[in-house]
Order: sequence, then structure tokens, then C-alpha cells
Amino acid sequence: MEVALVVAALLVAFVNGANDNMKGVATLYGSGVLSYRRALALATGSTAAGSLASLVLAHGLVRVFSAKGIVPEALIDTRLLTAVATAAALTVLLATRLGFPISTTHALVGGIAGAGLVAAGAELDVGALAGAVVLPLVAGPLAAVALSGAGLRAGSRALGRFAPSGAGCVCVDAQPLVTSAAGYGGGAAATMATGTGGLAFEVGHVEDCARRGAGGVARLRTDVLVDAAHVASASLVGFARGVNDTPKILGLLVGAAVVSPATGALAITLAMALGGLVAARRVAETMAKKITTMTPGQGVVANLSTSLLVIGASRFGMPVSTTHVATGGIVGIGQGTGGVRWGATLEVIAAWLVTLPLAALLGAAAMWALR
Repeated sequence: MEVALVVAALLVAFVNGANDNMKGVATLYGSGVLSYRRALALATGSTAAGSLASLVLAHGLVRVFSAKGIVPEALIDTRLLTAVATAAALTVLLATRLGFPISTTHALVGGIAGAGLVAAGAELDVGALAGAVVLPLVAGPLAAVALSGAGLRAGSRALGRFAPSGAGCVCVDAQPLVTSAAGYGGGAAATMATGTGGLAFEVGHVEDCARRGAGGVARLRTDVLVDAAHVASASLVGFARGVNDTPKILGLLVGAAVVSPATGALAITLAMALGGLVAARRVAETMAKKITTMTPGQGVVANLSTSLLVIGASRFGMPVSTTHVATGGIVGIGQGTGGVRWGATLEVIAAWLVTLPLAALLGAAAMWALR
């Protein structure tokens, strides 16, 4: 039975990679900053780093997803955890084949609820299940929608305050600049400059920077800066996903004392990476292109919102869904720009609603078969 548990847990990790791997970099792929293959490589590397870091940053999640505190500890054994893993793996596998980005966390929670009900009956702690797991899963996407929407509004105000319309470069000069109502070409206002201790930072049009020549401290294209920030923010989301998801799967193995945490984390990291490399395309298309369109700058806002929420929740043992938070961030951007495609979005939400009860049914069936 221990072998069966290990196989089932690694299958969960594999399908998790297939369903989740592109969620952090979906904004890069959708906005055209990176190709699918480059985005996938970035997602795989950043997620692997987060997976290994989870041993330090998110040990509280291991306990939650080993079913401790929900199912009486005397009833937690390899059969129960195998049933949970089997239910979660089958649920996520089905969603991945259909191209729906669902929550592995929800699938695991459903598996715990179904298998735990068969094993423990009335002894299943429904209150602990709802308070420690279900509520964070519901709150996560709502918080992401609100945070990314607020970030979008703040970014728009900042651009309106500090940059002219169509600004495309940042100039840094050694001498204080004088802000003028006219651009260097003598037309309408085209630049904004502020002096700070002998240096001046100017945001203006690309042609203005070109007219100034090679002098000064630096000339930077804002599109290059935004793309760099976008890649960094996507890497942070991938890292956050690894921190958040790995301990949830690891809890299945550690709960039955099958492997050490370090060995289990390494095996799960490899399985997640393989799943993402082999089968992430369908979910990537849904996340990147079907929910809404976005610019690279808007993608940065969505990614920062996601990473802040996921890393913060992981640090305090709150099992939010990376999928729900990442999707909520994208929807928040779409709401702010009026570009949400509600048909595709509602299909994804419907898949979320089905995830937990389907996993619970499969968990109950698997536990009944293994008794």
C-alpha cells in the first residue's frame, strides 16, 4: 500500500504540473512577451525553486493536507491518504484534458472530505475543514480580483501623473532638467522631469530621447523595463506556486511517514516539472487567451497581486488556491479594462464548483474500495 500511495502522490504532482505550471506565466504568453516554450521554461524553473523552498517557508501546509486535525489521527493511514491522492489525481487529470484550470488544492480537500467521511463518519471535523481550508479557498480569488483591480487603478493614476501620453523612454541626466510646457520638438507637452541631488529623471517619448543624443547617464526604453518587470513578476508567481502547492502534495507522503520531507519534496518537484513540460498547453491557452486580453504592464499588476497573496498565505499555513488567485488576478485586470470574456470565465468558475464535490465522490469511492 505504501508503493500505491507514492505512485498516487506523484501522479497528483504530475497532473498538478500539467494543470498549474503555466498559470504564473500565462500573462507573459497571452501578452506576447514570451513564446509558449520560453514561458514554459521560465515557469518550470521558478516553480522548482519554490518547491524546494517550501520546506522552509510553508511547513504549516504539510500538516493540513496530511488530514491531521480534520480526520482523527488514529484513522490516518496509507489507505486513507492513497484514496485522497487517487481522487485528486483523477479530478485534476480530467480537468486538464478538458483545458480547465482548476485547483489541485480543492481536489485534495474534496478527496480528504470524501475519504475522511467513509473512514471516520461523524468523527470527521467538518468545522476544521471549513474554517482552515474552505474559507481561504473562497476568499483567495475575491482578494485577487480586488487587489489587481486596485493595482491597475493606481498604475493608471501614476502614469497620468508622471508620464505623458505615449511615453516610451526614461532618461537619467547628471544635471537638473527644467520641465517645460513644450517637448524638445517644440510641440505639445511631451516630457516630465524631476531633479534629485544632481540627477534628473525624465519620462518622455522615444523620439525625444533620440534627439538628446548619447549624452547623460542612461537612456532606457520603458517597454524594455516593463517586459523585464513582467518576467520578474511571473517568476515570482511560479516561485509562489511551488511554495504553495508542493507541501500540499507532500502532506500525503509525510502523513503516512512513507518518505522524509526532503526526499518527498524533491520527487514532487521533478514530477511537477515533468507534468508541466508534457501537458500544459491546453490550460495555458485558456488562462492566457480566453479570459481577457492584457498589456505587459497589466500582466505585471496581475502577477504581483497573485504572488503577494499566495506567498503570504503559504507563510501562515493558509491553503489558498494558486489557480483561483491567479485567475482572480487576471479577471480583476479584465474588469478594470472592460475586457473580461464572461463566457469563458463562467465556464472556468463552473469547473471550480464541480471540483470539490467530484473529488469528494471519488475519494469516498476509493476509500470504500480500499477498506
